[in-house]
Amino acid sequence: MARQIDFETVLITGASSGIGAALARELASPFRHLILVARNEQRLHHLANDLKDKQRCQTTIIAIDLARPGNSKALFDKIVRQGHEVDLLINNAGAGSSGLILEQTAIEQTDMIELNIKALTDLSRLFASDMVKRGKGLILNVASTGAYQPGPYTAVYYATKSYVHSFSLAMDYELRGTGVSVSLLCPGATATAFSQRAGKADVKQAMTPQVVARLTCKALFKQKKLIIPGFSNRLVIILSKLLPGSWLAAAVAKIQKPLILP
Repeated sequence: MARQIDFETVLITGASSGIGAALARELASPFRHLILVARNEQRLHHLANDLKDKQRCQTTIIAIDLARPGNSKALFDKIVRQGHEVDLLINNAGAGSSGLILEQTAIEQTDMIELNIKALTDLSRLFASDMVKRGKGLILNVASTGAYQPGPYTAVYYATKSYVHSFSLAMDYELRGTGVSVSLLCPGATATAFSQRAGKADVKQAMTPQVVARLTCKALFKQKKLIIPGFSNRLVIILSKLLPGSWLAAAVAKIQKPLILP
């Protein structure tokens, strides 16, 4: 891993399960200190204890709901007070919801926007500012293959991931020459509890979070700016750039509508 020598501390949001937990397990060896952030404190303790037993990695856990306004700044301030310097920030925390736009509640949609967009933007800005002062750092923002298409029946979620895609590429360009860079992860369907929380059935061809994390870390430390695990996912994105938006919307609708749980 090309950049692990200079880097010691990684912060992972949404670390209690799924891709976040899998990334923590992958990074516990090259990094000396993991800061694990999520809402579920019990799961964070379980993961931290497991990493300590198997990897002898120092961990700090912070249970906080980043969908609540002001909590991104509170998280940053707490880490600064504790004296930690984050070398790699992984903005993995995200929320999703399925169904017709007009049938979703305002709270559901607001929570997705607050977590997927506002929290990610705030944390990226805050930690990047600190990294630039030290002349080194890396941010990995987690979007989705859905960032490249309109998403009927998951419209707000897909739209938030389109924001993450655009924001991350733009921020990386602005940070040129500072020693800090931004990479973007766009996984496809992944076998996690995320789908159930979003009111969707599992996708049979979904990748495991362990495979996604392994491929992501391999690409990340080769300084890849855009990481799309899996050939089929890369093919989907290539096709999405060639087809009209109306065709993509129809294709996504055919996939998503049968997955919505009653």
